[in-house]
Amino acid sequence: MAASTDEELLLLILNSTPLVDGKPQDLFSDATAARATLRQLGGTGTFEELNAVRSARSLLQGVTRGELTADCLAPLLVGVRQAPYLTATRLDWRLSAPAHHQCVVRAVLTWASLRESAPGRLRPCANAECRLFLLDRSRANTARWCSMATCGNRLKARRHYRKTRTQPS
Repeated sequence: MAASTDEELLLLILNSTPLVDGKPQDLFSDATAARATLRQLGGTGTFEELNAVRSARSLLQGVTRGELTADCLAPLLVGVRQAPYLTATRLDWRLSAPAHHQCVVRAVLTWASLRESAPGRLRPCANAECRLFLLDRSRANTARWCSMATCGNRLKARRHYRKTRTQPS
């Protein structure tokens, strides 16, 4: 599985409980659509896999927000192995985990890899009213919002409004 697909999977899991019009949503509530999405990202698309992803979601969100410590993810990796194998051009790794648990394992491994290779770039949106996460790929590591069009624009507009209202005319 490609790294970008694993990053997409991790962000999908992290961002699967957004607020829409101030109300919490669960993007995995439609099991058929969620299973199809997991299949598109290299999963099996089984109910067991969806249940495993749902169970791991709050742990991954809590660790990424800094509310939980990373050791809470350890039970998600019990019995998982990675075995090296050689291709014609490089060394690669083969993941060994139950099929219905591979998406969870890939998400945890991607989270750990990003924590080491891109520290601080996977983070929650800076909008306190948003429950989404972002992976900052900017050179300066200055992205603050899950989306400039929504959260960024709203917060900048609020700040501008407050600034113009508090300044004497």
